Amino acid sequence: MQDPPTSYSRQGRSSLPAGPIKIRIEQLHKQFNAMPVLRGVDLDVPEGCLYGLIGPGASGKSVLLKMISGLMRPEHGRVLVEGRDVHAMTELDLATFRLKFGMLFQNNALFDYMTVGENIAFPLRRLFDLSEDEIAARVADRLKVVSLPGYEDRMPSGLSGGQKKRVGVARATVTQGEIVLYDEPAAGLDPVTSQRIFELLRAEQRAAGSTVIMVSSDLDRLLTVTDRVGMLYRGRLIFDGTTAEAKSSDDPRVKQFVHGLTEGPL
Repeated sequence: MQDPPTSYSRQGRSSLPAGPIKIRIEQLHKQFNAMPVLRGVDLDVPEGCLYGLIGPGASGKSVLLKMISGLMRPEHGRVLVEGRDVHAMTELDLATFRLKFGMLFQNNALFDYMTVGENIAFPLRRLFDLSEDEIAARVADRLKVVSLPGYEDRMPSGLSGGQKKRVGVARATVTQGEIVLYDEPAAGLDPVTSQRIFELLRAEQRAAGSTVIMVSSDLDRLLTVTDRVGMLYRGRLIFDGTTAEAKSSDDPRVKQFVHGLTEGPL
């Protein structure tokens, strides 16, 4: 199979993002053990957008999220958040800058030795100087938002899969970050619970006016809540446009992946 063309150019997008750019990625390259994972990715995410990042397995989606948050560094290229180069910051500046972020990664499981309330409070205690009353109020608010009021003293072992995901969402949003990154937020859940999770995340994003990038393999539900969609394929961004444009794309790779077709180039 031949490599896809070089990174999807900004000029060649289906449509240009509207509004100020919150996150700009320029020619991002990353490799592990000399194997390329990201190969010249360019991407603009506008402020207040819920951006869905899709693509086959091992296309670089999770790596890209970690590079946006500064958890991984590129071999080449830049990640600009509000015009600031994330990877040019000192460790101290980066630690402060991460206060803008909420993160829920695929392997970001709850601490099983902590109660639900302690799990949600964990980033508050680590990142902020708040009183216990303030922390308790924020935790209670988050649990109410995710429809789990009064669950502070429950242990994760006593929760269902959907409840654990909702507690994870509460923890990811408790810091009230301007930017929230989700990696497979509804993985392993039944279709009904999965749809509820996506609708919750959309409602949270709208209420907070946050900028969200969400990776998910559950396209049927993901595409009901996104504003824009980008598709990574073999480390390159081959599509960037609105959700409607993704669904109607003539690119055979995008068409096959979005519609789950068995026949095609993938």
